[in-house]
Amino acid sequence: MKKAERLNQELIYLRDKSAFNVQDLMAEFKISKRTALRDVEELEDMGLPYYVAPGRYGGYRLIKQQLLTSINFNVDEINAIFYAIRSLEKISETPFDKSFSQIRDKLLATLPEGQQQQLDKLLSVLHYWQTAPVKENLNLALIAQQIIAEKALELTDTQYGSKRVQVQFNELFYRDGIWFASGINYQNDMWGTYRVDYFENVVALDVQRYTLIELNQRQEVYESTYHNQSFRIEVTQFGQELFLRHHYPNMQLISQDSQYYIVGGYNQSELNYMAHYLVGFGTEIKSISPEPLRQKYVDVVAEMLKRQA
Repeated sequence: MKKAERLNQELIYLRDKSAFNVQDLMAEFKISKRTALRDVEELEDMGLPYYVAPGRYGGYRLIKQQLLTSINFNVDEINAIFYAIRSLEKISETPFDKSFSQIRDKLLATLPEGQQQQLDKLLSVLHYWQTAPVKENLNLALIAQQIIAEKALELTDTQYGSKRVQVQFNELFYRDGIWFASGINYQNDMWGTYRVDYFENVVALDVQRYTLIELNQRQEVYESTYHNQSFRIEVTQFGQELFLRHHYPNMQLISQDSQYYIVGGYNQSELNYMAHYLVGFGTEIKSISPEPLRQKYVDVVAEMLKRQA
């Protein structure tokens, strides 16, 4: 085991201990007393907080703290971290040997169990895709905080007029330059997805009607019933590439007999939005069903041509 790896493993080994001695490290890591003593000095330099207990069998006493203890990363791991910061949407496909799950586990191992659980919860509700933000968002931290706390927010939604609402969210997600939040409106008990950049006067409430699990269950029911109009779009081979670059949760790509189809469901209120989405495929669309969606698509294209006449 290399020295840097051994020091990291020693940090993990000591994480939940209140005291240790040199013999503990010698036995656990099969090292000499001289090496163990050097390791203790280097662990202190890395940020491990301890003091020497007096007496023949005093050993070392660890000082409990909430700060993250320093960890040595190798070059591949550092490259992977910076690659992730620059290209978050490609985290799962990096050219580096170390996976992000390994790095995440290593960082998590330095945290107390309670903090690990909070971090896991945070990562389960925050999602990031691509494209620079269209507008500045000032309330993301507060929204995320309330999701984790499983509490509601009171805010003014200005996307369609100006409405003061109380909402409990279960997720934040970023798509095409826009931050969205999904959750339940307390006033009408209806599920909705909101654009965060239209929020004003956001206030945290010490109110909880649902757990995060219950909200997720409500979302599953909503998704399965709201998009009740099925559709099927045949696209070219390049069309399937366009789909993979940009699509929504209510649709998927299938292949049958070397042909590509976009299938899924939409709500009648989303007809206009769906037609404009399909226009983005240009000449790569071969057929559209059902007929109302095809006709709306034709109308949108006709309006575009009319403006160019």
